[in-house]
Amino acid sequence: MNEQHIRWDDLQIVLAVAQRGSLSGASRELRISHATVFRRLSEMERRLGVALFERHRNGYIPTLAGEDLVASAKRVQSEIIGAERRIIGQDLNLTGSLRITTTDTLFAGMLSPLMASFRQRYPAITLEIVISNQLQSLSRREADIAIRPTQQPPETLVGRKISDIYQAIYGQKALWQNAPHPLEPASLTSESWIGPDVHLGDAKLEKWMMDKSTAYRLDSMLGMQSAVRHGAGIAILPCYLGDADAALLRLSEPIDALTTQLWLLTHPDMRHVARVRAFMEAITEGVRGRTLTT
Repeated sequence: MNEQHIRWDDLQIVLAVAQRGSLSGASRELRISHATVFRRLSEMERRLGVALFERHRNGYIPTLAGEDLVASAKRVQSEIIGAERRIIGQDLNLTGSLRITTTDTLFAGMLSPLMASFRQRYPAITLEIVISNQLQSLSRREADIAIRPTQQPPETLVGRKISDIYQAIYGQKALWQNAPHPLEPASLTSESWIGPDVHLGDAKLEKWMMDKSTAYRLDSMLGMQSAVRHGAGIAILPCYLGDADAALLRLSEPIDALTTQLWLLTHPDMRHVARVRAFMEAITEGVRGRTLTT
């Protein structure tokens, strides 16, 4: 294997194909065309004189030579990303871009106005928001900052707990406004419930609802809110979301077992970056300045 002909661009191709298992997946990962991935992989194999992947109907599987090159690619990628983080960490200017990952519920129910306020305060900082219920990797710089509900933030990240998130039972106001409340959750067990689909990934809520009559499930908390608003049943919602909806009525006190923490997290190498510090301070102040149990 003539290593002098192996460039980082080549290693990126090999790593993306191995991780995605296909040329089309690699092209999406690298944001280049399928034809370009095919051409560059073929040229690499020709230069090196070895096959890097076995082509199967179900995808591309690395050969022994391919596995060796994938391992090298991972090491090089780790070094490059680490160097980028260290260099960026020396940035003391309130300019540049920040990539933020959070959930759709938090963004719609709490963070959107805080982001707008931050943009007005720091117009030279560009915000890129990744709305996802899956935690993006801050180590691989898929995001710079994560705003997440969690009881156990990853030990590899640093940050702060900025609030508790309380949850309660909500129903459509038009259907429940004449009922006495707050109600005990046990008195509502036989009601028609709207619950989380397994893909929402809220194991604590799924467990709490095991004894409830749930015939309507959604993989989005915003979807659950909409379903309650239209009278499809009652549901557990974050108080910051349900209380702000004039069409909903809180039926119970916050449920202690479902209280979680809201964390603001970043990679250790990024914590001294001026724009990261400014963002974390602004969001902490904004979140703590509102009452999440009203």
